[in-house]
Amino acid sequence: MAHHFGVIRFPGSNCDDDALHIVDTVLADRGSTGEFLWHKETSLGQVDALVVPGGFSYGDYLRAGAMAAHAPIMEAVIAFAKSGGPVVGICNGFQILCEAGLLEGALTRNESLRFICKDIFCRIEGRPTPFSKSLPAGRHVGMPIAHAEGCYRHPDVERLEGESQVIFRYCDAEGGVTAEANPNGSINNIAGICNAAGNVVGLMPHPERACETVLGAGGVAGLALFESVLETLSSGATR
Repeated sequence: MAHHFGVIRFPGSNCDDDALHIVDTVLADRGSTGEFLWHKETSLGQVDALVVPGGFSYGDYLRAGAMAAHAPIMEAVIAFAKSGGPVVGICNGFQILCEAGLLEGALTRNESLRFICKDIFCRIEGRPTPFSKSLPAGRHVGMPIAHAEGCYRHPDVERLEGESQVIFRYCDAEGGVTAEANPNGSINNIAGICNAAGNVVGLMPHPERACETVLGAGGVAGLALFESVLETLSSGATR
């Protein structure tokens, strides 16, 4: 059975092609298809899962993700998420989902006040989500990051942790969660979270850039996130 992904495209997106390539080409032999959804659309059509990709939507002129959160298509994205549909926001997509109120907390300037682009490791934590259930908790994977506003903040991080909403945590090559492994100063080394229902996930690392061995960055570690949601859709576990 084919499963169809929608990839939102905003002015300034620069990882939308990468995301579409994964769901429409790399995973095509597993029944995955994809299409772009322009920010001015008001309907998602017949999609089974959504990817809000990275980039610099609207140039981040106001605040990262703030303008995109009010784009016409976001009303449909919010309705899809509230109905239980699987949604993942990657980098700028994570920022957009926070600004739109689909995820808690906020992404602020890196502590270094510099743009960071490098390979990192993060550990799988928290509850199983559509995008992480095929990855056992405690496993650490390599993925690249590329952001200037990736420092995660939350006013009640103890509650977030207690409710198992922290899904990805920066760690070192051995899986140890250390201050040195935290690239941007995020509270509790948080690299990604989910919403209370578990169907909306946001993360700063770029799994779509770690899906083919030619790209390096830990080989194909990121592919597991997309395979996971395909398995979830095939099982009928969403909505």
